[in-house]
Order: sequence, then C-alpha cells, then structure tokens
Amino acid sequence: MSNAIDLSQLPVPRIVENIDYESILAELLDDLAYRYPEFDVPAESDPIYKILEVAAYREMLVRQRVNEAARAVMLAYAEEEDLDNLGALFNVNRLQTDAGDPDAIPPVPPAFETNADFRRRILLSLEGLSTAGPEGAYIFHALSASGSVLDASATSPTPGDVVLTVLAREGNGTPTPELLETVDAAVSAEDVRPLTDHVIVQGVDIIEYTIDAALFFYPGPDSDVVLAEAQAEAQKYVDKQHRLGMDITLSGVYAALHRAGVQRVELESPTQTITVDRQQAAYCTAIAIANGGVDE
Repeated sequence: MSNAIDLSQLPVPRIVENIDYESILAELLDDLAYRYPEFDVPAESDPIYKILEVAAYREMLVRQRVNEAARAVMLAYAEEEDLDNLGALFNVNRLQTDAGDPDAIPPVPPAFETNADFRRRILLSLEGLSTAGPEGAYIFHALSASGSVLDASATSPTPGDVVLTVLAREGNGTPTPELLETVDAAVSAEDVRPLTDHVIVQGVDIIEYTIDAALFFYPGPDSDVVLAEAQAEAQKYVDKQHRLGMDITLSGVYAALHRAGVQRVELESPTQTITVDRQQAAYCTAIAIANGGVDE
C-alpha cells in the first residue's frame, strides 16, 4: 500500500479566508463613523457611499489575490505553471503525453499530463527515493517512464516477486509491447530495483462496458440542454474511473446522469456495479442517453 497522503482529506488552510463583500463594506462604514462621529451614515445614493463600495470591491479583489497566491504554493491546490514550479522542488517534471503536430494547419500544440496526474507523481516521488522496493516507488517510476502511461499498480503475489501492471493513456488502455519495454527498463535500473526483487511488467486487463440510459424530464427546462449536460457528466465520470482498481458503481452512474431538471433515470446498462481489481481497468466503449420525454 502506498503511503502517499490523500490531499483531498486535508483541512482548508487557515490562511485561505472566506471573503464577503458586504462584511468588508460594513467594516469601512464603521471605520468612517469612528473617524468622523459627526458624519451621518451616508445613504446608498451618497457619493461617499459609492466611494466606499468601490473601496470594498477593490479590497475584496486584493484579498482574493492573496488567497490565490497562498494556494499557488500548496501542492493540494497549485495548478499549471505554479504546480510545475512546485514539482521542480521534488525534481519532477510534467510529462508530455502527445507531441502535437507543428506542421498541421492550424498547428497542434503538444499535450501534457493533467494537474491531477502530475500532482500524484509529485507525491509519489518521495517514495521513489527509496531503494527498498516499496509499492509507491515502483508506481512512481512506472508513471515517470513515459507520458503514455496513465496508471500503474504494484503487487507482490509471492515474496521477492513484483507484478507491475500498466494502463496506457491511448485507446482502451491496453499498452503496446514497446511501452511495456520502456516501463520495464525504467523499473529495472540498478538504482531503482532491489537485487532481490523479480519484477514482471504486464499489461492491464481491460473490462469493457457501455452506459445505456433514458432520461425523463420535468416540464419546463430545455431537455436538450439537460441531456447534453448529462452526457458531459457521464463522460467525466467514466474518464475519472478509467484507472486501475476503480469500480464503476451504479450510484456513480446515476449521480452523473441525474442533472437538475431530470425527473428520473432508467438505466439499462450497466445493471450492477462493475468490480475492478488492481490489475484491471474499466473502459466505457459508448455512452447512449435517450430522451424519454416529459414525465411529472
């Protein structure tokens, strides 16, 4: 079991404050009354009130900027270039997942791993410093071997044997022989693999499934808009769950499909939770959502 901290369970930092415009404005009005007791509380139409509204709004922006600056130096919250700079502290770079095509019209820029994937590797990098062969170290080196690796797991069925399962980023996740060779070379380096470990690098076992459902709507909202939102949320769910050992739960599918304005969801597929072990990954081959019409 990896010892990486679950960042989602950390409390909200105290330095990040809740900002309320009305509270700031009230403080400014109180300050004005303290400094000038003879000055009556201005009406909202008074120019001085408008000036204080502007000041309160500007202070709110400054406080929000302080919040953003604080989050930018925290691994749990940093994104994009801020996260890249945090990764440099751990000697971990963001991996390129697609080279793009500079000769295309218009040119296609290169693609890089997501903030979530990069953040996970940064966390695992500390375990990667060990040469004792912990699970997190093998996962870190497998993920860092190539931007084409989406996920990896390490298990030890017998003492001395390590089975490293690789999920590819392309297609349904089945890795190519070349990718498996790349990962094998990375985890077999002398400064990575303990001499007593026998490492077996294998491809993932893909479990394919489809989502077939009909949505019924309350009268009023534009059903096409809600249908499109449900389609997008379902896609987000299947993409998030396309990892090793991540189950496809009926509750998760229903939560993705049951958008505001949906009266009920009739789910044809899947019919039960798809249980996935650490050497497997679920892959959705199609999402078909039908408009069942209006039903009060």
